[in-house]
Amino acid sequence: MVEQERRSRRRGQGELEAQVLSALREAEGPATAGWVQERLGSDLAYTTVVTILTRLLDKGAVTRERAGRSFAWTPSSDEAGLAARKMRKVLDGELDREAVLASFLTALPPGDEQLLREFLRQAEAERDV
Repeated sequence: MVEQERRSRRRGQGELEAQVLSALREAEGPATAGWVQERLGSDLAYTTVVTILTRLLDKGAVTRERAGRSFAWTPSSDEAGLAARKMRKVLDGELDREAVLASFLTALPPGDEQLLREFLRQAEAERDV
């Protein structure tokens, strides 16, 4: 029974990272791991929070600065920037980048396709300036 309870409380992959990032975004400035731990209001160990923050640092999702004997952490971009980074990482990991892009684009709904075309036009115009 206890084992079953433990399994039902287990978080999905990336869920804890998302919660930590969300807490950091709510901070008014750089936040310590202890602050994040308190903000999450769960039974997470301090060392678990530090581990998650370190993983996020390795992924480029957060930055840190020395704060006494510890570190203060800051998200390196907003949610859209983090999603874009994940998309690029997936794309970079594929052997046939062109086929992946083509498949992605053909699966877009018309509204998203039009939005993407507009973004590409804007980017091209900015490069020409």
